[in-house]
Amino acid sequence: MILCCFAAIMLMMRCNEVVSKKKIETPIIVEGIHDIQEIKQRGKLIALTDNSTTSYFIYKGTPMGYEFELLSLFAKHIGVELEIKVVKNMNEIIPNLEKGYGDIIAANLTVTRERSERVNFTEYNILTTQVLVQRKPEGWEDMRNKRELDKLLIRNPIDLIGKKIHVRKNSSFYTRLQNLSDEIGGNIEIMEAPGDFETELLISLVSRGDIDYTIADENVAKVNLHYFPNIDASTEISLPQQIAWAVNKKSPDLLDALNEWIIDFRRTKLYAVIYHKYFKNYQVHTKRVESDYFAVSTGRISKYDHIIKMYSNDINWDWRLIASLVYQESNFDPDAMSWAGAFGLMQLMPTTASLYGVDIMSTVAQNVKAGTKHILWLDNFWQKIITDERERTKFVLASYNVGLGHVIDARNLAIKYNKNPDVWDSNVDNFLLKKSRERYYNDEVVKHGYCRGEEPYRYVREIMSRYHHYKNVIS
Repeated sequence: MILCCFAAIMLMMRCNEVVSKKKIETPIIVEGIHDIQEIKQRGKLIALTDNSTTSYFIYKGTPMGYEFELLSLFAKHIGVELEIKVVKNMNEIIPNLEKGYGDIIAANLTVTRERSERVNFTEYNILTTQVLVQRKPEGWEDMRNKRELDKLLIRNPIDLIGKKIHVRKNSSFYTRLQNLSDEIGGNIEIMEAPGDFETELLISLVSRGDIDYTIADENVAKVNLHYFPNIDASTEISLPQQIAWAVNKKSPDLLDALNEWIIDFRRTKLYAVIYHKYFKNYQVHTKRVESDYFAVSTGRISKYDHIIKMYSNDINWDWRLIASLVYQESNFDPDAMSWAGAFGLMQLMPTTASLYGVDIMSTVAQNVKAGTKHILWLDNFWQKIITDERERTKFVLASYNVGLGHVIDARNLAIKYNKNPDVWDSNVDNFLLKKSRERYYNDEVVKHGYCRGEEPYRYVREIMSRYHHYKNVIS
């Protein structure tokens, strides 16, 4: 029966209508096990994490999260980009690391002896205890003092004998409950929750009355208290425990680099600010999780998702990719106006807008329709030249930003200097960057002169990166 409740709630919480058209998907492949020098040569750190209200999430179109911010800082520290891979079934996160699907696990993982036999843990970045999550009794709001409430709640772990507690089997909570049963000399009924049930989902089930108890790390539980005021998380069931990142046993240099960075970073004011942002600022957290644009629970990015979906569907593009472009252009502000006169969600220049029959007085829908039509026109142009769909998307995005002529110039320069004119990264994009230098914008193959190439260079990278985050969170 309880599994039926689980399934129903999961469907309700996670059901999103997504138009899956022009998906620029990256297939899941074995990346291989790499140490830090190979990671630097590759230029990318691949991190395995979970999609939760603290680790990694999308809020109003922006990727955020405690683990995400720290990972981004470490990746910058070693001079590489960061790629996030969301592991939906947490029972698989350590096996995925062992198989080489990622370089590091950053997912509020508790250090245990059993896990330490399989992975190497870094220095801790959080110290916390495990707590019992239970529902307050009816009428708790009218209780005048804490003693009255405490009498109706479990405060002594001995009282857990015979109680059913739902946790994931491969979690540290499961092991702790087994040990606790031995310590208190009685049987706790440990109910196995599916591997894709995050701790926060189990907390919500306690709040709703679908299960009676679960276990959580205190830092996560306290954050959720302000979203679910009818739960209690004051009963500790463990000593303080370390929350840390994990790396493969075959990556000792990566472990050393991480430990050195973590020890130094824990002493900084920035670390305190980030920790406070996600685990102490409860008012802001509540505002986030109650927002219509908190993608963990709503699957929504902006107020205009329905319009973006409609017109993305018309041109056979993934709406999440168009949404990433809209965020880049206007941050979903329909009244945005650039210094050059570009306007609306899609930031159309007046000349381009007039070709599609829109102006500054047009509606949001008309603006998005015109922008997507222009994307389709650019896509049709490049389709005759760039056959690879993923590569062509980058050429289209760059052309949307800086104009078709400058991108053609950069491609001609790539041909002249024996680079691949049909590949964007580290080929054509580099020559777009170089078009701000006299030697290149005066080259005989260049027809459109000077270009401040850094803007379109970053434009494409940032849109594609954000699109990857949107795909991580919105299925």
